[in-house]
Amino acid sequence: MRRLAVLLVLVLVAATAPASRAADARFHGSLGATPLVSPIVGMASTPSGNGYWLVAADGGVFTFGDAEFFGSAGATGVRDVVGMARTPSGNGYWLATRSGRVFGYGEATGLPGGRSGVVAIVRDAVGLGYTLVYGDGGVVGAAGRTAGGHWTVTAAGVVAGVGGAPHLGDLRGVRLNAPIVGIAGAPGGGGYWLVGRDGGIFSFGTARFYGSTGNLRLNQPIVGMASSPGAGYWFVAGDGGVFTFSPSSAPPPSTSGCTMFPADNPWNTDISSWPVHSRSAAWVSSIGGGNLHPDFGTFWEGGPIGIPYVEVPAGQPGVSVTFDYDDESDHAPYPIPRDAPIEGGSDADGDRHVLVLSRSECKLYELFYAFPNADGSWHAGSGAIFDLRSNALRPDYWTSADAAGLPILPGLVRYDEVVEQGAINHALRFTVSRSQRGFIHPATHYASSITDPNVPPMGARFRMKASYDCSWASREVQVICAAMKRYGMFVADNGSNWYVSGSHDPRWDDDAIGDLKRVPGSAFEAVESGPVIT
Repeated sequence: MRRLAVLLVLVLVAATAPASRAADARFHGSLGATPLVSPIVGMASTPSGNGYWLVAADGGVFTFGDAEFFGSAGATGVRDVVGMARTPSGNGYWLATRSGRVFGYGEATGLPGGRSGVVAIVRDAVGLGYTLVYGDGGVVGAAGRTAGGHWTVTAAGVVAGVGGAPHLGDLRGVRLNAPIVGIAGAPGGGGYWLVGRDGGIFSFGTARFYGSTGNLRLNQPIVGMASSPGAGYWFVAGDGGVFTFSPSSAPPPSTSGCTMFPADNPWNTDISSWPVHSRSAAWVSSIGGGNLHPDFGTFWEGGPIGIPYVEVPAGQPGVSVTFDYDDESDHAPYPIPRDAPIEGGSDADGDRHVLVLSRSECKLYELFYAFPNADGSWHAGSGAIFDLRSNALRPDYWTSADAAGLPILPGLVRYDEVVEQGAINHALRFTVSRSQRGFIHPATHYASSITDPNVPPMGARFRMKASYDCSWASREVQVICAAMKRYGMFVADNGSNWYVSGSHDPRWDDDAIGDLKRVPGSAFEAVESGPVIT
């Protein structure tokens, strides 16, 4: 198949339709196997979400699903079409060229063009009108907003709201693997996605991450995306290949090809609509009125900040481990390398966690207070093995490498998710100084003699209030806020109040994640997640 160069400008249109009729994004076909005269430059969704149009640089229009064909500019001789926008009803569409010409088809007719330098066209929220968006200031794309106005985005990921569209965050100051090529609005107008040339996706506001092509080798770069009026989005590449992402396709969090537990595991469950716990106010008050603290980062006074982990390949030899809490630890050879990183460093006197992910087994091996021996064996306070393909819990009243009996790695804030993926799709873990003598599943262990029910037990799940606005924060903290609102965080151990755990990584921007220190504990509420087991 002949491959052609692609334009890096596009049009992204936020679809609108009554939610009761809107479909989630589904694959309806592509041009990936079709030789093209001119590269694809953009796409738009139908009002129902059951189809989409693709448009080429020469004005050719291609329909899929319930998208109707109303005409094209293929015979006009243009070669600089930059994108399209559909009418509110979907009974017509406009094509815009870089030189400022606009072609209307169906009910989208009789409207003037503009000056040269167009990079996008967005339809007005009401009526049969549109807005041309120009490349002034480095703008490469735009997205209409259902409630009026639109957003623009630059290749560096800097977003601007126009006509009342709110600024919900952007990528300024973030090092990108590939330039941003467009933006699409979320249903309802409360969020947007940015898409990179490599298919990396970044979500803001109410926009949720459903997947990306950031880790795929593409035949042609991504040139645009469109959002479904239901849920999800599509990417389109310059060769007309279409990639579909929706709630049903959103992968569970993973690392090295191992999903971090099944999609229906408590760690991966959306709790944004769960009822508030009857003791929420008391539990929050018990923890105190301080702010969150990122218990992860780069280095502090020469030591690593956060909990490190190591991934080991097939064939990594297992070693013997002895335990202080022998009767609550898992006994098996642990595939721990001699140079496995230890929390706090080799000379640390803290929790000294060691986390090992076995790629070939999809198993997680975790140790608490771990020390290596000269013969390659280890000694630890406790140890636990988790099968990442199973929802099985540890026996009730058993600890793990965590006081709550929970796994540690699935609850860490990780650099690859926050910065590279732009979304965390799982719950987090945090510590409190006073916990109750009890636990809530998936926790299986308590570490306290306090029987006061107004003190949170291990496994209590807290959620950031939907009303708390994180738009002031760094991009990294906005990603963390989104996860806290959707998945929440578990009380996992005794320690400093509101300390949020994460992985050590020298690539973290400590100043950026330091914005967590401005988020108050009062921004959280506890949710009903099960009975307290005492």
